[in-house]
Amino acid sequence: MEIPTGLIGYGLSGSVFHAPLIAAEKGLKLAGVVTSQKEKVREDFADVEVYDDVEALLDSEVELIVVASPNTLHAEHARKAILAGKHVVVEKPFTITTAEAEELIALARDKGVQLSVFHNRRWDNDFLTVNQVLASGAIGRVSVYEAHYDRYTPEVEGETAWREQALPGSGILYDLGSHLIDQAVQVLGMPESIWADLRLDREGAETVDYFHLVLGYPQSRAILRAGTLVRQAGPRFMVHGDLGSFNKYGLDPQEEQLKAGLRPGDPDWGTDKPECFGELTTAVGELTVRTKVDTIPGSYELFYRGVAAAIRNKEPLQVEPRDALRVIRLIEAAQRSAKEKRVIDL
Repeated sequence: MEIPTGLIGYGLSGSVFHAPLIAAEKGLKLAGVVTSQKEKVREDFADVEVYDDVEALLDSEVELIVVASPNTLHAEHARKAILAGKHVVVEKPFTITTAEAEELIALARDKGVQLSVFHNRRWDNDFLTVNQVLASGAIGRVSVYEAHYDRYTPEVEGETAWREQALPGSGILYDLGSHLIDQAVQVLGMPESIWADLRLDREGAETVDYFHLVLGYPQSRAILRAGTLVRQAGPRFMVHGDLGSFNKYGLDPQEEQLKAGLRPGDPDWGTDKPECFGELTTAVGELTVRTKVDTIPGSYELFYRGVAAAIRNKEPLQVEPRDALRVIRLIEAAQRSAKEKRVIDL
């Protein structure tokens, strides 16, 4: 039986990611959307009810609420949905503060509802491939794990772009940093320390548009970096260990495929260009061997498949809310590190 699902927000996240992926999951049914862009919703999904406010959606028969509103409203909208007895998925970042995240986790537990966060880039094709290479043992013990998420957007967007405004939760540390931190913690676990360089790099910038993070572990480091003035991107991933190295260029295509109207199951969904396949360098006896590694296809659809299974079959969530809480805790620690210009022990 399909789970009737309501979506709060129909901006970039709601219209490009959530609505298409919900519609593609046979265990879910997109039943309602809260947005001022009524015509856009009706153009994309003729049978979906459009609501003027959150309360009207919560009064409907939907069982699952997806919060894709601006970051400043994540906690408020998730709280209202949980109190209404709905299961909830929150677009990343989960919340702006750890206190908000802890409150929502406790509330969901008390209400007996499922709560997850859309850390979809666990299913990026490059990250899936990095995990496969690490699991193979070809790199050995990881010494340095480095991941970049670089863009070239030299002009600061206008006043309508809330992500560029000096608001709580805006800027690329919360946006791209949430992804990179979540991926690193999935690979290496929670770090013992963090150091951060946060900058307003572009003329007219009001919020962080460059970050460089170093997550400290007993025998390794995770280096995470994103910027908005990178015209020529380097490797997306560089992972070095005591047995070998793995370098990977290029971005997962699923976001651009969704924007172009493609859906999970379409030809070439989530597949990589052969010229972007990663290179593994390791040793076989006395020989140094370099070989291309086929990229595992990306699979964002698995996130909502897992949510449906958790609601209907009580299966474990693939993205537990405490995973997302850890990300917010590390973002707060990074902000403190940059402000105090020192390494923060965790």
